Amino acid sequence: MDVIAYLFFEGRTEEALDFYQRALGAKVEAVHRYKDSPEPGHAPPGAENKVMHATFTIGDTTVMASDGNCQGAPDFRGVSLSLNVGTEAEAEQLFAALSDGGQVQLPLTKTFFSPRFGMVADRFGVSWMVHVRP
Repeated sequence: MDVIAYLFFEGRTEEALDFYQRALGAKVEAVHRYKDSPEPGHAPPGAENKVMHATFTIGDTTVMASDGNCQGAPDFRGVSLSLNVGTEAEAEQLFAALSDGGQVQLPLTKTFFSPRFGMVADRFGVSWMVHVRP
């Protein structure tokens, strides 16, 4: 059994995939557009070229994404993705990349449970916790 995060970017999935490739080294495994669906009328009006489903990996983790109803306002409240890395340098680099266009919620700092831990909402509103494994 797997639990996989599925993110709805409401019209910005392609932009998000490009961002995560640059920022985190994500690898896009598959992108399916609404226009490719065998079920006519499945796409929200005017969204034929938007992403119906995408799969990408960050490290060994699979993440799925969609433009959903293409309403332009993704809402990621109440959930955070945890990025667990091996070194402080890697944490600094990835935290800076995720912060570009986003909002730092807690700067990277030493804590009792990690040599570096920080929280940031990226430019899409996805919350990330960056954590160096002790």
